[in-house]
Amino acid sequence: MTAMSRERDRTQDPYPSRLPEERWLPRPDKTVWSQWRPDAPLTAQQADQFDRDGFLILKDLFSAEEVEALMAESAALRSGGRDLMDGSVITEPGSDEVRTVFKLPEQSPLFNRLARDRRLAGIASFLLGDDVYVHQSRLNYKPGFTGKEFYWHSDFETWHAEDGMPRMRAVSASLLLTDNDALNGPLMLMPGSHKHFIACAGETPDDNHKASLKKQEVGVPSHEALAKLANAHGITAATGKAGTLVFFDCNTMHGSNGNITPFSRSNGFFVFNAMSNQLEEPFGAKKARPDFLAERGEAKAIEIATGKLV
Repeated sequence: MTAMSRERDRTQDPYPSRLPEERWLPRPDKTVWSQWRPDAPLTAQQADQFDRDGFLILKDLFSAEEVEALMAESAALRSGGRDLMDGSVITEPGSDEVRTVFKLPEQSPLFNRLARDRRLAGIASFLLGDDVYVHQSRLNYKPGFTGKEFYWHSDFETWHAEDGMPRMRAVSASLLLTDNDALNGPLMLMPGSHKHFIACAGETPDDNHKASLKKQEVGVPSHEALAKLANAHGITAATGKAGTLVFFDCNTMHGSNGNITPFSRSNGFFVFNAMSNQLEEPFGAKKARPDFLAERGEAKAIEIATGKLV
């Protein structure tokens, strides 16, 4: 694709970003793409709450046995005893502590089953009004004492600019695999922030993902924009016991503090994208990120599974 044709594409892009100056843009896309029905995997009230806030915190969906099995599998993936895919493990800045393990369904039969479960993929399919596939998956660890922060950002800004996700028709599901409380760096979200797209300033450096996976500095809003969002919408901490499930829209502003407590924090994370929203060429980068960060092959719709994981 020539530079001229890419420029034409950007002029027609409803979500241009990585611009000379930061801009606030309207969101033409829906948040909930399905009409509620009695057999939906969410109640009507929950669907309305997700539409309003851009996230939903669900508790008591998983049995103690399921949570224990997932926690054990998470620990095994982190321990270094598994033969994991090249490039799929990211360490903390300045240490060898594991920060993230990507490509969970490809590396763990149990997490593969979890990704297909009705409690995850079924809810995602309902919210997006389409069959879904896994765009990205990972384990997020935040070790005690040294776990670093994840700075405020909209996932969609990065997925659009650097992966080529066309529209806001994706949703994330984060399953808490340890207790997440107010002290050990839980996910924080700004309710209602998904209704605004913050087009970020600055060009995308080559191979930006190598730095951003440790500390994101490109594709983040200004302090002024974050303060305006927080003052308008507030901030909610997604706390809960292990087994709590958090769904949030691809454009919800979120982040987390560092963890200086002795208590580690661990979450399993799955991004579900609508089959009608498969990736194109990046909208704000010279080349796409590696496929462990974004599924670029021929996507296959998930066949949703029911019943217990174990």
